[in-house]
Amino acid sequence: MTAAPAKTVPCPRCGAPALYAPGNPWRPFCTERCRVIDLGNWASEAYRVPVPLEPPVDAAPGEK
Repeated sequence: MTAAPAKTVPCPRCGAPALYAPGNPWRPFCTERCRVIDLGNWASEAYRVPVPLEPPVDAAPGEK
């Protein structure tokens, strides 16, 4: 039985190939630096999930 080849994925921060395996403690990031930058962006609210603030004008009362 042969071992499966190591899987690489693009780093979500910089796009560099990152080893997606237990041997990479920062996975899915390529380095600790990319992981920390991404965490900082979440902490400073640089990443946001868009949410509509008001229902559409053409909605009937009680509908969203």
